[in-house]
Amino acid sequence: MNAHHLDRIDLHIIKLLQSDGRITNLQLSNEIGLSPAPTLERVRKLENQGYIKSYHAVVDEEALGFNVKCFIQITINLNVPDARNKFIQKINAIEEVVECHHVTGSSDFVVKLIAKDMKGYERIILEKLSKIEEIGHQSSMMILSSNVKPALPIVIEK
Repeated sequence: MNAHHLDRIDLHIIKLLQSDGRITNLQLSNEIGLSPAPTLERVRKLENQGYIKSYHAVVDEEALGFNVKCFIQITINLNVPDARNKFIQKINAIEEVVECHHVTGSSDFVVKLIAKDMKGYERIILEKLSKIEEIGHQSSMMILSSNVKPALPIVIEK
């Protein structure tokens, strides 16, 4: 099923859940104008069909001590057999890598890495990334500040 089959109530539910994943079913039903039972049924349908993938807390990285954040552009060494798949498997095993994107352009992947401090960042580079033989070249860009929007720009037509 694709987004063209979602009606305005489904889109409204998704928009509300994006802004507050802890909203109660009663509050959600009041916001969208349905009774609680059909509201819950619609939410479950959206979950089962994969429109809603998960619910989680957005945490403050710096409050938890992760003061160093960077993007690393990575070019794969094509001389290594099955380099792309091996790289993905190895990069996913590094817990400090919180995002990995296969991209077009001058690099093959862009990863987001977080660390407590510069010594931690250096340790990750030297002890983990440098051991991945599928990496041909890497270039780090330290993140100075971020403005991340956690919700998709859903437009509900009337």
